[in-house]
Amino acid sequence: MNHAQNEGLSRRRILGGAAGLAAGAAAVAVGLPSGASAASTHIAPDLTRRRDQAAHVTITRDDWGIPHVVGKTDADAVFGMIYAQAEDDFNRIETNYLVSLGRLAEAEGETAIWQDLRQRLFVDPEVLKRDYAKSPAWLRKLMQAWADGLNYYLATHPEVHPRVIDRFEPWMALSFSEGSIGGDIERVPLTQLESFYGNRTVPMTDEERGLLFREPKGSNGMSIAPSHTRNGHALLLINPHTSFFFRSEQHVTSGEGLNVYGAATWGQFFIYQGFNANTGWMHTSSGVDNVDEFAETIVTGANGSRSYRYGNALRPVTTKKITLSYKTAEGGRARRSFTTFATHHGPIVREADGKWIAFALMNKPLEALQQSFLRTKTRNYAGYLDVAGFKANSSNNTLFASSKGEIAFLMPQFMPVRNDRFDYRKPVDGSDPATDWRGLYSLASLPQAVNPKNGWAFNSNNWPWTAAGADSPKAADYPRYFDQAGENPRGPQAIRVLSARRDFTPQTLIAAAFDTYLTAFARLVPGLVTAWDRLPEGDRQKAKLAGPIGLLRGWDYRWAADSTATSLAVFWAEALWAPLAQAARDAGMSMWDYLADRATDAQRLTALGEAAERLTQDFGGWQVPWGEINRFQRNDGAIVQKFDDAKPSSPVPFTSAQWGSLASFGARRYPGTKRYYGTSGNSFVAVVEFGPKVRAWAVTAGGSSGHPDSPHFNDQAERYASGNLRPVYFYPDDLKGHIERIYKPGR
Repeated sequence: MNHAQNEGLSRRRILGGAAGLAAGAAAVAVGLPSGASAASTHIAPDLTRRRDQAAHVTITRDDWGIPHVVGKTDADAVFGMIYAQAEDDFNRIETNYLVSLGRLAEAEGETAIWQDLRQRLFVDPEVLKRDYAKSPAWLRKLMQAWADGLNYYLATHPEVHPRVIDRFEPWMALSFSEGSIGGDIERVPLTQLESFYGNRTVPMTDEERGLLFREPKGSNGMSIAPSHTRNGHALLLINPHTSFFFRSEQHVTSGEGLNVYGAATWGQFFIYQGFNANTGWMHTSSGVDNVDEFAETIVTGANGSRSYRYGNALRPVTTKKITLSYKTAEGGRARRSFTTFATHHGPIVREADGKWIAFALMNKPLEALQQSFLRTKTRNYAGYLDVAGFKANSSNNTLFASSKGEIAFLMPQFMPVRNDRFDYRKPVDGSDPATDWRGLYSLASLPQAVNPKNGWAFNSNNWPWTAAGADSPKAADYPRYFDQAGENPRGPQAIRVLSARRDFTPQTLIAAAFDTYLTAFARLVPGLVTAWDRLPEGDRQKAKLAGPIGLLRGWDYRWAADSTATSLAVFWAEALWAPLAQAARDAGMSMWDYLADRATDAQRLTALGEAAERLTQDFGGWQVPWGEINRFQRNDGAIVQKFDDAKPSSPVPFTSAQWGSLASFGARRYPGTKRYYGTSGNSFVAVVEFGPKVRAWAVTAGGSSGHPDSPHFNDQAERYASGNLRPVYFYPDDLKGHIERIYKPGR
């Protein structure tokens, strides 16, 4: 199966539990007088303990609103870290855990029931509680501090009303233990899950079948060795392409050696994309295939019992009852129960061709949480690799750099060993034991590029076979399931900018990350121009399209806010994409290859005419500056924003990553708009230099706060659009003169 990552708005989460929040808030307000209620008396010890822990935490907000959290211990730092996140956007924290715990329907109604069921097929709260009980003592302390920090925030902010969760429990942190932009679970199509467990036919959507034009989900990462930098220090580009406002930028320090800066996914207590004084890591969504479907042959006994064939034997199908709550239209609560099924391969998620399909994926929350946190304290490549030994990263490549000058490209560590004679992109025969997973690959046997001689490594969600130029791992040395992504237009663009010089500085690496060349159009537009040239003189279409062709013929394939050619090219390619998506899939080709090599002259020219007409209809002419169309707008703190052409917005010069732009802005029209508004792409961008003292520059989409009344709600919008990254205040001396507020949690 293709392991492309789906991010977007489906990635919505939360937590569960219920206790006396109102009573707790009242207790804080009145100091637990002798007449306190039974409920407030019950929670008094917890509040006292949390208040005592808060005293060991200091939060410093810099002049961009970024929280710099200092704790006496790692647990204190986690307490302050999650408290600061809650200050900036509690709604996103709660929603993330509603999703991860399979409780979204309790907030959003019965329409979310199938998403909850999908989650609960793999995430069982009772199992998580047992995992918590057997976790290492140091990790239990962190999970307890995490829950305490959130509960203390709620207790000291009675004006905040959770949609569902009014009390967080430590074990809940295990439900969301890996910070990537799209979980493996999201590979299960909800329509087919509903068909199977809802006992009715629900057709797959075009989106589930991969036929819709949509922004690529993923990231860019680049590591540059000292041999290719002017200052002789390793450099790292951190450029996740996620939904906007998906992560919180933070600096977290403790007296136990924690000192990490970067982006934490809302609700998690580890920096997912970031760096410390010695090491840095950037994760990019991988095209590796490590999520598989097994077609099970089901046999029903005379008594109604179900078994499945495995070799020459029959094994009983495992059944489990899952009961879900949901909010009714009247605002009340109702419940639905499902009898679910599983084999040793995994839960049954759909039926196809008379077979039940079991879904196999990594499910190691305890190991994943340990790996996610411990990597933030590593000091060199050897230490980073030691932490990677948990093998609990299934979906992401890693670009690594260190103060020792080490660089590396690594693939996901969770990689099942399989028989390569089977095509795991499709369901394999679950009755044949030869299709089973055979353990995991060792780290040393995975494709990688460690300290490559060429002096750089990168990934742009493309295949690993070009990650370090001539020093890349070779496809012929590995089974085909090590990559299902292939190449994309950002791959050649990354190689182009990385090969252009051997004297990189932080500033020239930033410039490379925002290089304006669009490799997809450099490949596609010449075919369009040739198609027009082949039209006979006097042809009506040739005369009609002469102006647009002239504009594109003279274009240098570079995006810019004032570029009219960029607008025309984007509209043309989008018009060409949709009619050919199915044909490309049938041919087993990427869309870029198909558009370049298989699109006919007529298809190319027809799409150009449609693009010119659409531009004229929406904007009064076909020569429209790209910045007039492509806009950044942040109106409110809602997770799903409503865009409005009449409200203020900012021009963004870079395009979708679809066309080869390393700087990505996933934008489209919305109901009632003619302009394009972005919701994904560049989100947190940073460049790090690992010298004797680490130096870094960064920008966050919009701003650090989710509150529209905050000065930091949209104060980075201009820097975001222009690629003008701001200095990071990593050391206390850096912070001097840039402090907005210093305080203790709850004060």
